[in-house]
Amino acid sequence: MTVLAVGFCGTVGHTPLIEIPSLSAATGCRILGKAEFLNPGGSVKDRAALFMVLAAEAAGKLAPGGTIVEGTAGNTGIGLALVAAARGYRCEIAMPENQSPEKIELLRALGANVRLTPAVPFSNPDNYYHVARRIAEELPNAFWADQFENPANAEAHYQTTGPELWQQTQGELAGVVMAAGTGGTIGGVTAYLKEQNPHIATYLIDPQGSGLYNYVTTGSFAAEGSSITEGIGIRRLTANFARARLDGAFQGSDREVVAMAHYLLHHEGLFVGSSAALNVVGAVRLAQQLGPGKTVVTILCDGGNRYQSRLFSASWLAEKGLQPTTTDLSFLAS
Repeated sequence: MTVLAVGFCGTVGHTPLIEIPSLSAATGCRILGKAEFLNPGGSVKDRAALFMVLAAEAAGKLAPGGTIVEGTAGNTGIGLALVAAARGYRCEIAMPENQSPEKIELLRALGANVRLTPAVPFSNPDNYYHVARRIAEELPNAFWADQFENPANAEAHYQTTGPELWQQTQGELAGVVMAAGTGGTIGGVTAYLKEQNPHIATYLIDPQGSGLYNYVTTGSFAAEGSSITEGIGIRRLTANFARARLDGAFQGSDREVVAMAHYLLHHEGLFVGSSAALNVVGAVRLAQQLGPGKTVVTILCDGGNRYQSRLFSASWLAEKGLQPTTTDLSFLAS
């Protein structure tokens, strides 16, 4: 008997790259999505979680029986909780109270101690980031993952996601686009791909309320509005995002996110979350900009089951005024 992978940690990464046929047909480009929702913890954040823990162990920052602490919108916490269980650590998570109940309940089911914090700006000391830092300072033998500034986050994608995309496309990709939260995925992936071919078009897709679109296009973090998306969008420069090599940026609306999530489910059988839906909006935009015959890649960050009570709830969408009104792609033309 041949063992192909060992435990949770041995199954992170090497996710499929799948074509989205209807979008390829609509744009004349080949639209491909990296199916990160097929990671064992259900999201792209499994990669960063594993690399951050392994780096902490190697540096002597995480000792046997210790506690992993992190502030997270959910997915990084889920990955860390699973790595903690696999490697014998406890896990403490600080999380904004406005995140989906599915993610909160899942974290608790995985054994993490979840401390809900007010949904306040980064400048407020009660922001989940600062709460996590304080928890780590107060607990003995604790390691604060600090995913926003921890270089192991982007390094995970520089060493795994980027090379996988290059190999899976055999180097024949014209563009890559994705949203950013910590900046780890976009930082590591674009840094790697630009080293392989500097002509690959690398773009950000940013939700409303985030300052990254303006930062990339004007150098300012000025931002207006807000978004229903979770885990993406920020109004400051992180060490991981600073590693990104970008050619430009797009901005996407909540209405496009919701419409694309429902479109992908009903036309492609892809049940994905809000960040993945925004990424696909970006892929279509980039394909339209590059012109027919190109290959464009994006990241399908996580599955829709973590947003079922919101993104796929008719009553919640009606309350927000975001019910999908079309069954085709005409929502992208507005």
